[in-house]
Amino acid sequence: MTDATAEAGERTTGRGLFITFEGGDGSGKSTQASLLYEHLVESGRAALHTREPGGTDVGHEIRELVLHHRGDIVPRAEALLYAADRAHHIATVVRPALEAGTIVVQDRYLDSSVAYQGVGRELDAVEVRELSLWATQNLLPDLTVLLDIDEADARGRLDAANKRFDRLEAQGADFHARVRTAFLALAEVEKDRFFVVDGSEPVEVLAARISAHVDALIASPAAAHAVDSGSL
Repeated sequence: MTDATAEAGERTTGRGLFITFEGGDGSGKSTQASLLYEHLVESGRAALHTREPGGTDVGHEIRELVLHHRGDIVPRAEALLYAADRAHHIATVVRPALEAGTIVVQDRYLDSSVAYQGVGRELDAVEVRELSLWATQNLLPDLTVLLDIDEADARGRLDAANKRFDRLEAQGADFHARVRTAFLALAEVEKDRFFVVDGSEPVEVLAARISAHVDALIASPAAAHAVDSGSL
């Protein structure tokens, strides 16, 4: 995860805004992504809420395989499955929305692959990132909201939810510690893209903080031009 790698990729300047949410399992990122989407819609913005994997019909099938398959999936195959989902999702859902001037709010993107497969599964983080950039024709988010929380606290949330763990949630403490460290390292390298928040704070406090940050981003001259050109 070098500076050169961080700079590779295309931002969505001149079109809609691409906002992604990242964090470990149990961090609360899915809740916050939903709340931001609701805030944008209530503010009169054209917005799309989507996720990876599973944001398309094809992606739903891949999601079931990669997260709930009962047999073993080797790490490289897992990384390729996520990249396949991402390629289809970006081409058929995200890019068309951005080109129409829509604000896309997405639960997980390529940073999850770097953290989970590149570091958690102990593959090469740079190679995993390059795979995703190739799959998406170098599309990077305008903003990535990272919910950081101690992995033990996150595990407590998952246990309290009393639901079936998927293949990644079921991994041990060392795995999730590596994932958290990887996310924080990515945020340190790409400070302009990442907005890091404390995932242990109350849901309402986090939602207000994230919404205010996004509202400020939309109001900035470059973003305002992109959003206005999309007739939002």
